[in-house]
Amino acid sequence: MTFSPDLKALADDCEQAARAGGDELLAWRGRFQTREKSPVDYVTDADLASQRAIREFVLLKYPDHHFIGEEDDAYKPVPDGKYGWVVDPLDGTTNYVHNYPAFVVSVAVTRGTELLAGAIFDPLANIVYRAWKGGGAWRDNASMHVSDIESLDRSLVAVSFPPQVTDTSPDLVNFSQVAQRCQGVRRTGACALNLAHLASGAIDAFWTHQIHPWDVAAGVLLVLEAGGVVTGVDGGDFDLWKANFTAAARPKLHAELLSVVGP
Repeated sequence: MTFSPDLKALADDCEQAARAGGDELLAWRGRFQTREKSPVDYVTDADLASQRAIREFVLLKYPDHHFIGEEDDAYKPVPDGKYGWVVDPLDGTTNYVHNYPAFVVSVAVTRGTELLAGAIFDPLANIVYRAWKGGGAWRDNASMHVSDIESLDRSLVAVSFPPQVTDTSPDLVNFSQVAQRCQGVRRTGACALNLAHLASGAIDAFWTHQIHPWDVAAGVLLVLEAGGVVTGVDGGDFDLWKANFTAAARPKLHAELLSVVGP
């Protein structure tokens, strides 16, 4: 029998999975051990415990679905026509390690490259952001919409840097360029949280040149369902399995930001 999902039910399950991960993050605060992925990139006991809890929830209910988590050693894109769960069990690990209150859990469901449902859970604030295709974007039970800002000079913009930045890193170069033209640039250290803030209207645009699918799957769907615009940094269609994107509240603002950060 062909699996035909109820997209709102999938979003509800994304929320439950994200909350299961968030409970682990809160339980591990102050007692985790940290290991280095690289000199500036960490993984903690909390990341691993959160991903285990999410994986157990997902595969118990959807045993035939693919599961892609940040803490897996390797991953392959979800094949066309197949369902997959794309999970960041702790987005903002460096913040978490330093007890800086900006970290979330991100869970999304895709069919190949098609984003179907997702949830981002902020366990400290106990806030969940949810979306499903065609169903809008929601902060808890309130509908979300992107801001009405259309020009860069009136906008608050966010950026995500890669774990290791050099003098010639594109995002760092663009940071200087964008900062001179907008009202401010923010970097929370949690990509999914930035996208949730964009969907809710708290910021007006966001870009990055290097990112992973688990960082953005749920957040991009939130932005799209909240009325925003998302493309690749080259201006082409957004592709979950590529490493960059540009997002904005309004098409005019998106075009202006793209003229600065694009190729």
